[in-house]
Amino acid sequence: MSEFGALHIPGDPLVLPNAWDVASAAALARAGFAAIGTTSLGVAAAHGLPDGRGAGRAETVDLMRRLGRLPVLVTVDAEGGFGGGPAEVAQLAADLADAGAVGINLEDGHLDGTLTPVADQVALIAAVKARVPGLFVNARTDTRWLDAGDLGETLARTRAYVAAGADGVFVPGLAEDDDIRAVVTGAGAPLNVLLLPGMTVPRLAALGVARISTGSMLFRAALGAAVAAARSVARGAPGPDGIPGYAEVNGLAAADLE
Repeated sequence: MSEFGALHIPGDPLVLPNAWDVASAAALARAGFAAIGTTSLGVAAAHGLPDGRGAGRAETVDLMRRLGRLPVLVTVDAEGGFGGGPAEVAQLAADLADAGAVGINLEDGHLDGTLTPVADQVALIAAVKARVPGLFVNARTDTRWLDAGDLGETLARTRAYVAAGADGVFVPGLAEDDDIRAVVTGAGAPLNVLLLPGMTVPRLAALGVARISTGSMLFRAALGAAVAAARSVARGAPGPDGIPGYAEVNGLAAADLE
């Protein structure tokens, strides 16, 4: 098992914060997180691109080349592979691995609310594992996120993806305790859950979850805090306390990239 794979322990989950640029990744690494992921929404939005439309392939690979120099394990949110068939997605995975990625997320959901046919998604996963066997493939199904399938569909898809070689499964939107337990016991691979409002790490750990992702939450929180601070200052309040200083931020990435 890879170093990254070994962090996926049911009942003692990997808490995976998601970064959107070098500074956010370096800050999370310095905060002591053993691994970080990227967020496709954060990466896309930071470049003025829409998420979920396959528009951020070049930006994602370029960011991974920069993140690969940080002293932290990095797994990449690659949407559905940014378009193309199995060969193209396998090449993307190889490019990301060459840049230092230890894992990749591949999702089966689309903005129109539909899901990729199981056979097509299985082909993508199998192609990636054949090309880059050591890359941790986290197979995401959007049955719950898009309300496009019930628990039976979720289990059928996760099992098919694991049979194709996926190392873990990700079911964002999975929230009910009984449903989480069912996927934990029935998928055949470590379960990744997206942290939703009201969820806590201890609760998900008790259910047997092996990985907890923050998704785009940190990026959205940062945007919200920035706008709130600007509005507060405009109303005449003093600037916020407790934020990183100029020198700390200016030296953050540089120190870790040496």
